[in-house]
Amino acid sequence: MFPSVEFLGPMRDMGLLAFIDHNLLSNLDSLDPLFRHPPWDPALEWSVPYMHGTTGIAYRKGIAPEPRTWADLWDTRLRGKITMLDDPPEVFGSCLKKIGDSLNTGDPQQLRDAQAQAIAQKPLLRAYLNAEVRDQLVAGDVSAAQAWAVTAGQAIAAAPDKLAYVLPPEGFARYADTMTILRESRRTELAHKFIDYLLRPEVAASIVKATQTATANAAALKLLPAEVRE
Repeated sequence: MFPSVEFLGPMRDMGLLAFIDHNLLSNLDSLDPLFRHPPWDPALEWSVPYMHGTTGIAYRKGIAPEPRTWADLWDTRLRGKITMLDDPPEVFGSCLKKIGDSLNTGDPQQLRDAQAQAIAQKPLLRAYLNAEVRDQLVAGDVSAAQAWAVTAGQAIAAAPDKLAYVLPPEGFARYADTMTILRESRRTELAHKFIDYLLRPEVAASIVKATQTATANAAALKLLPAEVRE
């Protein structure tokens, strides 16, 4: 399975995950040092970092002014041309940053304030969705979208002269996806072999080229063309 990092703690606590056997992963050293001891799993006991990215705004060039901040996704000029992710933590995250609070707040009043922001924004939205917005941006049906970097990258690759991606200055979410093995698996050795295959630098590099996403594999970065790597 390939859960994002916020699911690892609950999955571990519920006993859903098998231990990762480092002796079966000959390519583990390919990981970027940043991801060898990540805060969500410092010893990589339950997971192996796979991909990572950011949450920002993908938009059509030529909008005047062009959207640069989270607050711009509340602009009534863009009514019916805005989408937000169908992911509650991401929507709340942008609302919290818009009003100057932490993405990770647990303060009840701050969460209520973010809720009010989301409710106020809803009449302006075309939809809550994620990967599907790629084609709508390319077609011009959507002018601005809260988007994951991978989706934005794919859209921009299809229409580089028409689309751009910005990281709002108020702050933005970073995410990482991981490779895990379920405790109930009857083929844990085969699962390790598959993870090790995905850790091969040449394989990880080919995945980046195909999906336009960022890899946790430092050795793979060296195999990428400069325009992709940067």
